[in-house]
Amino acid sequence: MKRRTIMQGLAGGAISGLGTPLAGARTNTQLEAGEIPRRVFGKTGVSLSVIGLASGRFYLAGTDDDAIALTRRAVDLGINYFDTAHTYWGGHSEEIFGVALKPSRRNIFLTTKSNKRTRKGAEEDLATSLRKLQTDYLDLWQVHEIQTMAEVETVFGPGGAIEAFEAAKKAGKARFIGFTGHHDPAIHLEMLRRYDKWDTILMPLHIADPLYLSFEKQVLPIAIERGMGIQGMKNFGNAKLLSTFSVRECLGYVLSLPIHCTAIGCTTIGQLEDDVRIVKSFKPFGEEQIAALRKRAERVKGPLLEDWKKNTDSRISMLHRHDYVGG
Repeated sequence: MKRRTIMQGLAGGAISGLGTPLAGARTNTQLEAGEIPRRVFGKTGVSLSVIGLASGRFYLAGTDDDAIALTRRAVDLGINYFDTAHTYWGGHSEEIFGVALKPSRRNIFLTTKSNKRTRKGAEEDLATSLRKLQTDYLDLWQVHEIQTMAEVETVFGPGGAIEAFEAAKKAGKARFIGFTGHHDPAIHLEMLRRYDKWDTILMPLHIADPLYLSFEKQVLPIAIERGMGIQGMKNFGNAKLLSTFSVRECLGYVLSLPIHCTAIGCTTIGQLEDDVRIVKSFKPFGEEQIAALRKRAERVKGPLLEDWKKNTDSRISMLHRHDYVGG
């Protein structure tokens, strides 16, 4: 689903809550470059902008030139955290980053991911990713989209992907290694139990997450305890939270958690600039404000909203859920 487009039919062009402008078109006021808040990315010691540009929806951004312009605008605005994956847009998102970020490579934090579970497959992905990204190293390489215990077993079994990740870090091809997923917090917990050398973690964190198969409740405390670099995603619930909450509320909630950065899936410069305006004026939400937001989320919580998570509600069949397409 294209980010925020479900809201374009609302009267007055304002989202509920604080009335943040709908992101689709550029807003009237030109946004100047400036300081985006930064946080130290856990034990990595790297200072990252609290929002990062994710390329999972670049296929919706228009032409290659549009995606390149979006990426370079992010650099101009002070974003230094850039998220992609070998599978995004059939590998083309990495190529876009390779072109757009090459002049800024030493000044940005570049991440990509592999969803291969064997050493051989992951090493092949790494070689391809480095070529497409036009770099000889990654700042962060991640085991991507772990969903099942069987996948965990393969990753850590003989000839498993963890061997490729450890080798890449030792060889300097990846400064840090981590893992991602959004299907089941129990799988994240198992990945943490199996291996205590992860530098980072990426998980869905948003207003409704605490109400259904919660990563915030189950996984986040362990990541904090270990001093990991913690990345959020699904800030807007793939746009579906925007039927109930403003962009400001969604971003403010996530950044009020004890995390370091969150990936935003912009498809236009207007969306990007809206988000940057919000984070520049961000002030952490208090406990009462957070509790009120969660209470409002009661009416939208569950597997119909979070179709990337496994479905534990027997009343809801897969026919009722949209096919999850990533991002």
